[in-house]
Amino acid sequence: MGFLVCQGANMQCSFGNAPAVLSVLPTNRVTTSTPLANIMDNKPMVNIPPFGMCNSMANPQVASATAANKGVLTPQPCVPVTVAPWAPGAPTVLIANVPALNNSSKLMCNWGGMIQITNPGQTTIQAP
Repeated sequence: MGFLVCQGANMQCSFGNAPAVLSVLPTNRVTTSTPLANIMDNKPMVNIPPFGMCNSMANPQVASATAANKGVLTPQPCVPVTVAPWAPGAPTVLIANVPALNNSSKLMCNWGGMIQITNPGQTTIQAP
């Protein structure tokens, strides 16, 4: 059980130094006061904006800058790389024929970060 996630939800990446706001395009065709998200709302720069500066050594930009700085961790701008859908979602609630995104879902970044919802954007629709 949890809350369904909508446009404007707050997120945080474990390797980012700033929160970000989820963007949900109206293509899902399910709206309350704002569009509801599904697990496929995982596209970098479309749904998932940068999280400030990235601290992951798996990020090639961070690794390169750190090496150039004699091994001192040197954060670089966060550009998320998310290819898999959010998991697990709410499989009993479908939005555009895809499981809804709920506030306990997680999204993995290819640079090793775990993105989680910190505020679902609304608190009126609960997922079963």
